[in-house]
Amino acid sequence: MALSEQIKKTINGIRSHFPTEQALLLPLLHEIQNEQGWVSMDSMRSAGEFLNLPLSKVREVASFYTMYKLEEQGKVDVQICTNISCWLQGAEKLMACAEKKLGIKSGETTADGKFTLSHVECLAACGTAPAMMINEDYYENLTETELNKIIDMAQTDLSAGKVVGKSTRTEGVWP
Repeated sequence: MALSEQIKKTINGIRSHFPTEQALLLPLLHEIQNEQGWVSMDSMRSAGEFLNLPLSKVREVASFYTMYKLEEQGKVDVQICTNISCWLQGAEKLMACAEKKLGIKSGETTADGKFTLSHVECLAACGTAPAMMINEDYYENLTETELNKIIDMAQTDLSAGKVVGKSTRTEGVWP
C-alpha cells in the first residue's frame, strides 16, 4: 500500500519542524491510521521507505504504542484502562458491562464490524479513574450506567452516519 498524496503532503508540510526522519514517524503513523483505520504491514513498509527507515524500526514504534492499531478495527474502538488506579475503581466491572452490552469479549470486534473492545494498560487518567477511550475521546470517572449510555449514543451516532469519538484536530494539520 503506497502512501496517499494527502499523507505525503501533510508530512512534507511539517518536515522542517522535526529534527530527524525518525521523529516524523509518529505523525506519519497517525496519518496512516486516520486514513486507513489501522496500520497494516504494507503501510509500515511504505512509511519506512518514505522516511528512509528500516521496517524493523517502524514496526518497533508501531507495536510499542497501543494507540496504533495493527489489525482492522471496528468503526468504534472502545478501550478500557485496566491499570491499577482504574482497576481499584472498578475497571473490571466496566469491562464486564461493556462485554455484555456489545456481546463480545476484550480483543474482539462485533460481527457487524462496528465496535472493537479492548483493555489497555494506561490511559494516563489515574486521578479520574476508571477511564475509557472511544476512538479519540476520553471518558473518566465512569460508572456502568454512564458506560451503557455512552455506548448507546455511539450506536445512535453510527446509525445516523455520524463520526464517533474523533478529536477536534483538523485532518492533515499538525502543530
